[in-house]
Amino acid sequence: MRSFNASVSSVSSVVILLLRDQVKIAPMPRKPQVHGHETRYLKLQKNYCFACGQNNPAGMRLKFTLDEERQTFVCKFRLSKRYTGPPGHCHGGIIATILDDAMGKVNKLHHVVALTKEMTVEYLKPVPLHKPLHVEGREVSVHGCQHINAAEIINEKGEVLARSRGTFIAIDPEKMFAKFVDR
Repeated sequence: MRSFNASVSSVSSVVILLLRDQVKIAPMPRKPQVHGHETRYLKLQKNYCFACGQNNPAGMRLKFTLDEERQTFVCKFRLSKRYTGPPGHCHGGIIATILDDAMGKVNKLHHVVALTKEMTVEYLKPVPLHKPLHVEGREVSVHGCQHINAAEIINEKGEVLARSRGTFIAIDPEKMFAKFVDR
């Protein structure tokens, strides 16, 4: 058996392992991305969700990532003119959709699928089209199968433009969505 010393050095997006006279390059571990409505226990065949579904050609195709340190789900986006409400600004229903999806992602922290029971939206300032924005969803509390979550849409100056709070009820996806679950 041959012994060797290994050193690890991080360069850009690769890890270089120096094994005596050999160099092996392996991909760096990536942050887990959350896709659509999948959880550890449920994988839908395709995701046609209007807000986050990558298989919906008419949808928004929002992509959320988990900020592990803050335990929040974040999505950066720009709204095109197809989401127009008042001139130059987003329609209120689209704002509610984005906030609902951000709050819904938070339930993944508990590996559950939970449906929106109710939500409130505060429209604080008009949400502009064609500007960099982001939405953040976070957990407020959990009581049994009831999850209370909150979300905010924030502009590049850090101003909160809209916020929401919602109640989500955890369900058994095998029972409720049996014919849609990949087996």
